[in-house]
Amino acid sequence: MHESQVAARRIRDAVHEQVSQALVLANPNLVDLLLVSLICRGHVLLNDVPGIGKTMLARSLAATLGVSFGRIQFTPDLLPADITGANYYDQRENEFRFRPGPVFTHFLLADEINRATPRTQAALLECMQESTVTIDGLTRRLEQPFMVIATQNPVEMEGTFPLPEAQLDRFLMCLELGYPDPEGEAEIITRFLNREPINGVRAVVDRKQLPVLWDAVSAVALSEPVKAYVVSLARATRDLDGVRVGVSPRGTLSLARSAQALAALRGRSFVSPEDVQYVAGPVLSHRLVLEHEASLTGQTTRRIIKTVIDEVPVPDVDEGDDGER
Repeated sequence: MHESQVAARRIRDAVHEQVSQALVLANPNLVDLLLVSLICRGHVLLNDVPGIGKTMLARSLAATLGVSFGRIQFTPDLLPADITGANYYDQRENEFRFRPGPVFTHFLLADEINRATPRTQAALLECMQESTVTIDGLTRRLEQPFMVIATQNPVEMEGTFPLPEAQLDRFLMCLELGYPDPEGEAEIITRFLNREPINGVRAVVDRKQLPVLWDAVSAVALSEPVKAYVVSLARATRDLDGVRVGVSPRGTLSLARSAQALAALRGRSFVSPEDVQYVAGPVLSHRLVLEHEASLTGQTTRRIIKTVIDEVPVPDVDEGDDGER
């Protein structure tokens, strides 16, 4: 096992331990998926109902990794300059100065992103794709790591502006937290009735240590059979009844990168088909556009991805020493 992969596994375990101090997650493996997004320099859309810990998950992850955290409450009257910042005239100095917006941070929580107008939503596109902000012809780079964690409520749609497919495709993953089981909900009361959840979280990673995660990924091999499996899964979504738009080539690349990052976090030197299957739902489902008739019959993109996984042949891979799972 490569030294960087051992370090990545150690970071993963430490992050899990700290995030669990602030949250009782229905699916603790969501932390793995957020770390995968961070490693891939991707962004995450948390699509779930209010009150289940979306904001706390983002805050606790940032606190654990020792990075800066910013939050924007998206509303219909929010302007692009409220996100990126703007130039203003300093009368004292008799010159224009730049006032940075909240996007100049490491982790940006875009809360209820679908409540802002399309023009304001689009202000994030350059930031998410290029990690830059261009204002009045001058381009400024965002400090790394930079990750947008956007939230939206899938139930309350009045007064919202659905994200266009082009912007959805910029998100590496779309995740759902789900409700905890009865025991987990009782534990939430026991642990957090008289204290703030975030108070128990401490930084266990120095931001300067994060490059070890990228080193770990570069040491993970993606074999030709697994690469072909990734391509087959993506292409299968383009020929299904009820699907108007299948997974784009960007989605195919995102699936490969995510599986590679997951393997690194699990301490292995190669990508297995199981890694690909594990991240396929979060990485691919939000990239599909269904026909109207399919939506009316209750079909969902998650179910379609599951069907594709069940139907596409899984390659035989010589796993060798796969490290710890």
